[in-house]
This record gives sequence, C-alpha cells and structure tokens, in this order.
Amino acid sequence: MDKPYDNRAWLLVLPVLAIVAFSAVIPLMTVVNYSVQDTFGNNQFFWNGTGWFRELLDPSTDLGGRVFDSLWRNLAFSAIILAIEVPLGIAVALAMPRHGWKVAATLVLMAMPLLVPWNVVGTIWQVFARADIGLLGYAINRLGIDYNYVADPLDAWITIIVMDVWHWTSLVALLCYAGLKSIPDAYYQAARIDGASRWAVFRYIQLPKMRRVLIIAVLLRFMDSFMIYTEPFVVTGGGPGNSTTFLSIELVKLALGQFDLGKAAAMSIVYNLIVLAVCWVFYTVMTNLDVERRRLPADR
Repeated sequence: MDKPYDNRAWLLVLPVLAIVAFSAVIPLMTVVNYSVQDTFGNNQFFWNGTGWFRELLDPSTDLGGRVFDSLWRNLAFSAIILAIEVPLGIAVALAMPRHGWKVAATLVLMAMPLLVPWNVVGTIWQVFARADIGLLGYAINRLGIDYNYVADPLDAWITIIVMDVWHWTSLVALLCYAGLKSIPDAYYQAARIDGASRWAVFRYIQLPKMRRVLIIAVLLRFMDSFMIYTEPFVVTGGGPGNSTTFLSIELVKLALGQFDLGKAAAMSIVYNLIVLAVCWVFYTVMTNLDVERRRLPADR
C-alpha cells in the first residue's frame, strides 16, 4: 500500500504566495488599465481600446519607429553580451583554483563587482572613461586613438559593453565554477587513465556538467542585459543621439519625461511579453538540447 502524500507543508507557503500575488497583480492591473485609456490631465481617463498597442506595433508611426529601433539595439546588445560573457566566464571558471586558501580569496575577488550598485557602476565608468579626467579615456587618447564616448556612438557602445562585461562576467564565472566543483574526481581520474587531452576533458566531462548552470547563466544574463537601464543612462543618457537608447530608457522617457501614461503602459506590457517570450524560447531550446544529449548514449 502506497504511503499517502502529505502536502500540508503548502499551508506554510500559501501566505507568502498570497502576498506576492497581491503585490504583483495590483500593479499589473493598473498598467493594463492605463494601457487601454487616454488622459488629458485632471485624472480624467477616456477609453482608447487597443489604440496604443496598434500605434506601438506599427513601425511607420513615430512611437512604433522609436520602439522598434530601441528593440533592435536591445537585441544587439544582449547578443554581444552573451557572446562575450559566457565564453569568458567559462574560461575564468576553468582558471580558478580548486583547493587551498586561494579558493576563498578568488571567490571574494570575483564577487566584488557584483556587490557594486548599478548606479555606482555607471558613475564609476562615466568618470573612468572620460577623455579629459578619466584614466581610461586619457590613456586611450594618449595612444593616438580618438576616443570620446560622449560624441562617438561606437565609442559609447564599446564603453557600455566593456562596463557590463566588467560588472557581470563574475556571475557567469561563479555559476560555472559551482558546476565544475560538483564534478567527482573519479571522472578526472578515468580521463587521466585513458590519456584524454585537456580539450577532451573539457568537451566530454566539464562542459556537459556545466550545461545546467549555463542555462541559468544565459537566462539571467539575457534578462539583465535586455532590461538594462541604470548603467547606460548614467554613462551616456541614451546618447550620443539615440545610439544607446534602449527600450527601458525609451519607456522611462515616455512615462516620466512626457508623462504619457497610456503609451508607456502599453509599451511596458509589450516589453514584458517580449522578455517572457525570449526567455521561454531560450529555456525550451536549451533544455531540449540537454534532454537529447542525455538520450543519445542510451539509444546507441
């Protein structure tokens, strides 16, 4: 006779779930309410239906054109960040020590950039990269390279990318390091007995064991990079021109700068759906690849 499953522990979690649901549903309902209405001030709202969404998703309109331009900038930025930080994080994790006092020292050093608040990171790099008083900007210009992130869009992009890599590569490295530490020594002993090369050990032992943490790292870094706001806003303010105006910056300008609540609410809903959809695609594809990889040896 099967032992009955006792799920009374859920009673302890229900209050927390209720509080989280309450705090999440009310703001969402407010945003949805604003997205289908228009206002002319004095807290008077008028029904607009799906008008803001149609304008938002139409590239021929001023709002739609700005949104789509910002979306492509976001996608390009996230793609560049993932292409740099994931391989770099794996390389750093492989180079980190496994035993002794150096482990604790290395972990503390790797965690330090993650402890710096986002606005402070932007302020640090805003001063650090300035061509007149910043050490980095001054050194680059002394080398004969005309560098000015305030006036050159390419320099602005490079500055923001390097800043994000400095800030968040540690997260990928620490996650990969945790995956590497979970590999039993028996795997390495068997590889040494078989005379496996360093690349073979990485390809067939370390990388498969890091696959699950890499899924988490890719998802976290995509969400963070796609929703980036504070760092580029502090460093460039979305400029020069609109070259670093991402969706988050465009949304804040629309909501707070122009105080256009209807358009901003519709844009925030579309923004949220895009993040959820892309994360779902990432997670589904990567987990399916993991399932197929584990199934292949059994089929053989």
